[in-house]
Amino acid sequence: MKISRIICIICFIVMIHPISINATSNEENWEKLDQISDQALQMVKQERYKDAKQLLTHFSNEFLRMNQREQSFSMDDLRIITMTHNSAFEAVNSTSLSFEERINRVTKFRLVMDAMRSEHQPMWTEMEDSIMTTFGQMKDTVEEGDTESFNHQLTVFLSKYDMIHPSIAVDITPEDVQKIDSHIAFLDTYRNEDLKSTTRIQQLEQMEMDLKNLFERMKEDEADPSLIWVMISTGGAIILTLIYVGWRKYKGDKQKRQKQRDYDQR
Repeated sequence: MKISRIICIICFIVMIHPISINATSNEENWEKLDQISDQALQMVKQERYKDAKQLLTHFSNEFLRMNQREQSFSMDDLRIITMTHNSAFEAVNSTSLSFEERINRVTKFRLVMDAMRSEHQPMWTEMEDSIMTTFGQMKDTVEEGDTESFNHQLTVFLSKYDMIHPSIAVDITPEDVQKIDSHIAFLDTYRNEDLKSTTRIQQLEQMEMDLKNLFERMKEDEADPSLIWVMISTGGAIILTLIYVGWRKYKGDKQKRQKQRDYDQR
């Protein structure tokens, strides 16, 4: 009995071991890429652009190897990572861009890599207060009828939102991203048009709801990955136990029938 149980346990470990190795390897690769993006940002903040360029080149090589080996990226994720990486690489090479613009571009890339790796509270959600504060100020200018201030606040808002937009596209459904994008397109297109204040306010109120829902969605508690792993492990153990019990019962019944046949033949 004990030997059979040990065999079942060994079989179970053998079954889950490759999964565990693959999950660990994938996580380590993501962590490495995430760290490289963070180091590149730190170099740009220190105006060490050559070092940042080397790190971004190193990232490109590591990312290419990871993608060829694991092919774990969707086309949308691949497009977003490539786009923000190219923009960051251009920023550290361009002498015509301001220091602030360089920081913004590399930060955008950094936020994307964090969003790709983080399962809970990605870094881009930390900009909620700043974005919603600017949004509130923009809404106030519409209510006050101050068109000049509205245009200024809208520009500031668009700049902040643009920084997190690729990260949002990683974490949020395309439908929800499209809702915000349509609001922004309306406000930006008609920023200089003589619209009724009530029209802009209605648009802003709906947009405010969609923005809050977007950030709230990322705050919702998700299932703990470790808990999921425990559930899978426990479920697998239960299934194997049931199989073992069924096999023992079948073997016992077979032995009883054989003994009965032997007895009847005497």
